[in-house]
Amino acid sequence: MASELGASQISTLLEALPGIANVLRSPVADALLNVIRSAARLAEFQQADAEELIRYATRRGLVGNDEGERVLAEVKEAALRRAERTAEREKAARAKVKSKPKAPAKKPAHKKKK
Repeated sequence: MASELGASQISTLLEALPGIANVLRSPVADALLNVIRSAARLAEFQQADAEELIRYATRRGLVGNDEGERVLAEVKEAALRRAERTAEREKAARAKVKSKPKAPAKKPAHKKKK
């Protein structure tokens, strides 16, 4: 039979094993922090974080299932548009580099004879 840990035991465990807090931390907490960082433009937005937060919100009854689905569809659509724009910019940059004419070679300067 599994036994539950008390608060003091958890605190002792967290102090004894540094890094275990990251393992024990909720995926929702991680997703929330990641979304905050991406909103502040400190990190890239990860679609998986949005999905985790929507799942949490629907489980807790904070958001209806249909609204959650709608928001995730918007997020996926925005990600696709962003990827398309990035691809277009890269394609335009490559075309610009290819079409740039080369400068004509300079002829060596002739020395004047005295």
